[in-house]
Amino acid sequence: MNKKKLFFLILLIIHTPSNTTKITPSHSITHTNAQDLFNATIFDWSRTFAQVMDIAHKKHYKITDPKENMIKAIDGFVSTLDAHSSFLDPKTYKEMLESTAGEFYGVGIVIDNMRKKKDKFLTIVDTIPDGPADKAGVLPMDKIVEINGNILEDITTEKIISQLKGERHSTVKIKVMRENMPDLLSFDIVRDIVKEQHSLSFNIKSHDISYISLSMFTESATKQIEQLLKKAYERHYKGLILDLRNNSGGLLNVAVDIAGLFLKKGSLVTLTKDKNNKELERYVTTKNPIAKHTLPIFVLINNYTASAGEILAGCLKIHSDLSQDYLVFLVGTRTFGKGSVQEIIPVGNDCAVKLTTCLYFLPNNTTVQGVGIEPDFIVERTQPLPEQLKWFTKHYGREEALENYIKIHEKPKDNQPKTPEKKESRTYNRAKEMLQNDNQLKDCITLINMLSSAQKHTPHLVKTRANVLDYLKKNHICETLEIEEIKI
Repeated sequence: MNKKKLFFLILLIIHTPSNTTKITPSHSITHTNAQDLFNATIFDWSRTFAQVMDIAHKKHYKITDPKENMIKAIDGFVSTLDAHSSFLDPKTYKEMLESTAGEFYGVGIVIDNMRKKKDKFLTIVDTIPDGPADKAGVLPMDKIVEINGNILEDITTEKIISQLKGERHSTVKIKVMRENMPDLLSFDIVRDIVKEQHSLSFNIKSHDISYISLSMFTESATKQIEQLLKKAYERHYKGLILDLRNNSGGLLNVAVDIAGLFLKKGSLVTLTKDKNNKELERYVTTKNPIAKHTLPIFVLINNYTASAGEILAGCLKIHSDLSQDYLVFLVGTRTFGKGSVQEIIPVGNDCAVKLTTCLYFLPNNTTVQGVGIEPDFIVERTQPLPEQLKWFTKHYGREEALENYIKIHEKPKDNQPKTPEKKESRTYNRAKEMLQNDNQLKDCITLINMLSSAQKHTPHLVKTRANVLDYLKKNHICETLEIEEIKI
């Protein structure tokens, strides 16, 4: 092998500008410290790697692109470090930089970004109303198995996202699996600008409760939530429901700023620690809150609540326990459990490495990594009846479905002129429709009504968060029932 060529390959692989140690064969090095050992090991095995790459491209029967193979080799190393570390090639890195922007050319879907590289599909958690995918007929919980003829196994989620994005008005072909459908479904989706609204708010009039949802922590989310909270506090609601279900994270500083809308100035939201358990950085609120402490807050969480979503939910609950100034309760199911921090570090050739560098810790010095957050009230989500069962119930499950059934009451004709309804966006209409069948939301409403009644009639029973928790758990049936047969 040409020694000059081999040395050139080694220089391409090694990037240690602080290394001034003279490089000699590994067996003759006298290691004075850990850094010397590291440098020697890297050099020794980089030489082996360069030899393998050179031999493979000379001897292997199939001619391959050396650039592509180098990218695969680096990614193969980084992606084995942990579930969230990966190597970003130039295209993927560029797409990632655009991922938190308000507009981009894509298909308009919210994905399960906790997907593993080995998974054969990508779950669509939701679709953006009136977005390209929504217009094409793609539905929430569809599972993408193929993009432009390429299967997804052994492809990182970042690369899948880059395949879904592209030039405006260009077409991407996908195949999905859908529950209760025997065959794969194919869709041709025309990419376009996707304007995402990450927060929604409703007034639940029949119960005098405010509802706010947040699907992702983006740069515009803090302002949106602040405006929605101000409107909510203009009225004297019995309670506030903050929906963080399916919120897989986003920008940490945004989560800290949103926490600052609820917590007093200077409150600790989260801190980071390195692999040696050394504290690296503390994140505290920097503004005075706008939330009123007299309003109880019920936070909805589920297994898709992750990362920054877990930090916000966890810190609100912990500060509620510590201060007793306000009441926060978590409702739903255990969260995802992602408490690791990834840094995007630019490297050569317009690439970057996404590397897990430390863990997040909540204000009580616990981490959610691998364990998640348990809700105060465990409420599993029940799914609406499938279309087939709805059809059978309508046509066969009632007396009125029978021909010539006896009618007791005739419905009076409505001759009153109808007031034209105020038109709402499809985003709001679809959200309202989904919330009508949302048992977790209805459990929150029940809990708020119970608390409101107790505060009015038996205030001595609900003075602290611990008192309230005990009272609600005694009166709200959400645990497994102990059922025993009575024999006669």
